[in-house]
Amino acid sequence: MARPTLIAIGNYNDWDVEPMQAEYTLHPVASVEALAHLPEDVCADARALAFKGHAPFGGKQMDLLPNLGLIANYGVGFDAIDVAAADARGIKVTNTPDVLNDDVADLAVAMWIAQARRIPEASDWVRSGTWSEGRDFPLNRKASGRRVGILGLGRIGREIADRLAAFKTEVHYASRSEKDTPGWTYHPDYVSLARAVDDLFIAVVGGPDTAGCVTAEVLDALGPDGVLVNISRGSVVDEGALLDALERGRIRGAALDVFQDEPKIDPRFLRLDNALLQPHQGSGTGETRRAMGQLQRDNVAAFFADRPLLTPVN
Repeated sequence: MARPTLIAIGNYNDWDVEPMQAEYTLHPVASVEALAHLPEDVCADARALAFKGHAPFGGKQMDLLPNLGLIANYGVGFDAIDVAAADARGIKVTNTPDVLNDDVADLAVAMWIAQARRIPEASDWVRSGTWSEGRDFPLNRKASGRRVGILGLGRIGREIADRLAAFKTEVHYASRSEKDTPGWTYHPDYVSLARAVDDLFIAVVGGPDTAGCVTAEVLDALGPDGVLVNISRGSVVDEGALLDALERGRIRGAALDVFQDEPKIDPRFLRLDNALLQPHQGSGTGETRRAMGQLQRDNVAAFFADRPLLTPVN
């Protein structure tokens, strides 16, 4: 019996490629654009697609695969995939939630502390020999005990809040609905949340519904001592407004793992000494990336075996 055909878009590690090759007739392609160059018979045979990346994948791309029934996304965020277009074509979409919650929350808190305590700059101070010359590193800011806001108290937002509570912080949040929490303060809108806290963590899902939701008004409400931490998507922040606020001191700083046009980010960020920048590595540990790949493959296996999908999006 012929093995099912699986197309895999994106740059996968060997620990993902080898098990896919063992189970399927695998056709790896480097990018969404390269999909158009696959042979017609491969496109016709493909009923499942493993997707890894952030390039838009919409109806035009889906129509290149006339018998496609599943798009298995690698990652919790699926905003690159046009789910409405998939629905219209009877295509199921899955993602890989939960397995990356700890890593993303860990990084969010680590960036918050690193920005307050200027850890990268302090490391450079030692490495440059400045400390050995007898010059003390300038005083920085305390992190513990601040009022913190979580914009989006979903799986990852909850993990961030739980960690921050251990730092003796006062936790506030905004979400689609009020949650069952240990006494955390709910805010019905983003501006009131930002106005009530010292530092604001962004943990909402990406996509059209949240595009640009962190506006200039939200940043102004956060104020000149506020810090923005974003581990969500670059699209949720009005990036021009954020850059203006950082350059003009309308907020104190930012710690960012995501950007609008990553990896080619706006060069204005590189000139800022009050922004801590990371290369979208929220889930970037070997343990978690292996778990994400396994969950992606488990969804593919369930689809071909006609079993319920483990983590369906639609």
